[in-house]
Amino acid sequence: ALRKGSDLEKAFATAALVYNNHADPESKLSKSETKSLLQSQFWHFIQGQENKPKYQEIISSLDEESENKINFEDFMILLVSLTLMSDLLQEIKNVKTTK
Repeated sequence: ALRKGSDLEKAFATAALVYNNHADPESKLSKSETKSLLQSQFWHFIQGQENKPKYQEIISSLDEESENKINFEDFMILLVSLTLMSDLLQEIKNVKTTK
């Protein structure tokens, strides 16, 4: 459906597909499933972030009542939050400025 889509549209479509492939029939993920998905599919963004207070806050919120479910919107907020605090984001910015 997005063959002619922009890179940004394809990126968000991919995030939606990954979420939907792991979500239950109600289109939700348990917090423990969310944590596992982030650790397996978002590794390069979260790698090395373990000592940052915001990262610890996000991950610990997924450990609390881990069977509670999150929807797609909450999942995307997690992705954005983790991306914004990631060292990889700074590396990406550095590549752009050195071109």
